[in-house]
Amino acid sequence: MTSRKRSGSGSKRQLKEKVVQIYESFFKGEDPAYGNPNFWDELFLLKPKVSSLETEIQKLTGEQLMSLKENINVLFKQCITTLGHDHHIRVVYALQTLCALINSIYKKTSGEFGFDVINILMGFESAEKLMQELLDHCNNFLTGDYPDSLKALCLKLLLVLVTGTENVSQNTLLEYVMINSIFESLIQVLCDASTRAQHGHDAVLLLTLLVNYRKHEAANPYIVKLSILDDELALNGYGQVITSCLTDFCRQFAAQHAEPQSGSWLSSITNIVGNIFVSEEGGVRTQQIRANNALLVALYEAVHLNRNFITTLAHTQTDTSTPPSPSNTLNSNQPTPDLSVPPAVDIFAQPSNLLVTFFQYCSIVMQDTKSEASVNNVKLCFLILTCISEDQYANSLMHDVNLVFKVQLHRLPMRHRKLAPDKASPSQPLASTLLDLLVEFIMSHMMKKLPMELYLYCVGVIHRVLCYQKRCRVRLNYQWKELWTALITLLKFLLANENHLAKKMNIFNLALQVINIFNLFITYGDTFLPSPGSYDELYYELIRMHQVFENLYSMALRYSTSDGEFKDHALRLTNSLINVRAIINHFSPKIETWLASQSLSTPSEEQILEVVRKNYDSLTLKLQDNLDQYERYAEKPLHAAFFTAMVRSVVNDTRQNIDFGNLDLQLILQEFSSIT
Repeated sequence: MTSRKRSGSGSKRQLKEKVVQIYESFFKGEDPAYGNPNFWDELFLLKPKVSSLETEIQKLTGEQLMSLKENINVLFKQCITTLGHDHHIRVVYALQTLCALINSIYKKTSGEFGFDVINILMGFESAEKLMQELLDHCNNFLTGDYPDSLKALCLKLLLVLVTGTENVSQNTLLEYVMINSIFESLIQVLCDASTRAQHGHDAVLLLTLLVNYRKHEAANPYIVKLSILDDELALNGYGQVITSCLTDFCRQFAAQHAEPQSGSWLSSITNIVGNIFVSEEGGVRTQQIRANNALLVALYEAVHLNRNFITTLAHTQTDTSTPPSPSNTLNSNQPTPDLSVPPAVDIFAQPSNLLVTFFQYCSIVMQDTKSEASVNNVKLCFLILTCISEDQYANSLMHDVNLVFKVQLHRLPMRHRKLAPDKASPSQPLASTLLDLLVEFIMSHMMKKLPMELYLYCVGVIHRVLCYQKRCRVRLNYQWKELWTALITLLKFLLANENHLAKKMNIFNLALQVINIFNLFITYGDTFLPSPGSYDELYYELIRMHQVFENLYSMALRYSTSDGEFKDHALRLTNSLINVRAIINHFSPKIETWLASQSLSTPSEEQILEVVRKNYDSLTLKLQDNLDQYERYAEKPLHAAFFTAMVRSVVNDTRQNIDFGNLDLQLILQEFSSIT
């Protein structure tokens, strides 16, 4: 019995794959090539066992790792040499081995050992030559006539290199990727419709991470090249990758909310119960939102760095510009939509572009600002909107009355308002859609835990859009009353929650930004409001809601005469209210007099407007300076730490999702045979 057991266990040992046995001997310090000149040729004909290779490296102590440096250097060098081999399977297996080796060494050195990755992998003296050789091969694979599976594996190898350290700027290996550029190869991937469909996401992800390598510390050639890129095909390809991913997210959201919600008491209870369990789905939602961070950072970098990219934002996706690929979901040459599907989903069959998709995406993610991940995602959206709203050409596109789109903006269900099912906006210029989006944010986030920073960004974008309209005398046919109502509602909320909010944050600065927007309308509204009637409506709203502005003045006066930390902002707020108060103080007695003369107590809006029109001439306003000025966006120093954290998050998520262990050998062989 015993002997049988022994032989049984021996046979199990013999069943261990040959490649695993080679790994074991290799990481014991033995030289498996000794006495076998064909060893390396034979090794790369064996399918790599990625998990075994990683396990062997993770088992090593710091001393053992250093003692095996020579063996690891040889393996690394032989992998790179094999990339130039004519035998396709050897090339694929060498790439896969490199992925596993580099990934494992990164994991090992980022832990308790402070060893240098470059020295462990290839030795300092050979590093420059070997990395140049490796990156030359990568450029060749990405731009040459090679199978998709090889290109995909090559991009995975590059992602392993770029995401090796949590902080991309501390990844010293990337110095070689700065010297031996892969920028042109990645751009070529984006230019070609078929390679973009297969590999566009990874190409854009790599560009984004490389742009963020030591971006504020040293000259980064990827920043320079991205900022001057003017190849329309490449820029459109870059934009289409982002559009495709954001559209997928919007489609999923629309599908989940497509079922009509009953307005019965039962559905109300269901909603309440559902909210109790929101944390479970919140984790999933956070994960979905985090998955888009990489593409949002990519969009931010393109908008922030490249003026030429702005044209891509409004580039209508048509059958001539969109690759016929499964990953690009904005091909307008789609089958006729099923008329039984609610209109909410039909919007995806409409002509679209990156801005349309981005606005719709914003309307979804802006609904949730409860978790840190969600807030960061929304902040990133607002920073992108800030860059867009500062750009003259982007504004001219958004205000072009000949460039109109239907956009489905999603609205947050709230207790205090009845919510009709999400509907697409009428066909309108994108500036109107942007204002709709910002009004919705203002109205749906007034809560005790006020997201102050996001509100400041929101009001800042509104201000920038108005400055463009004033500067270029653009009269946007918009329902301005909705914006004024939202801003006044926000001021009412700040007043009602003063005791709670003023202890925690500077509500005076936010109120000041809101009043400055009203001052911009008061002083220059006649140059950009669509009609004299709109200007009259503005005055009507200010007079009708006079109590809000009077209470705001009283509150600001109180704080400006005390010695609190917000004294200066409170003082500036009192000064900024001078024209609003002048309007109220001028028209209120005249309206009262007219009412008395007519023996009326409840006048109509038209009657009040008539009194306003007749009494403009006697109104005296003070000309206020710098109403149309704002501090232009700069990433450093204010937002540098935020982007470092966002890129770190993207690196971590990417690292967890790189799968280089599973290869379909049959598919690879078929692809190679079809090319040769």
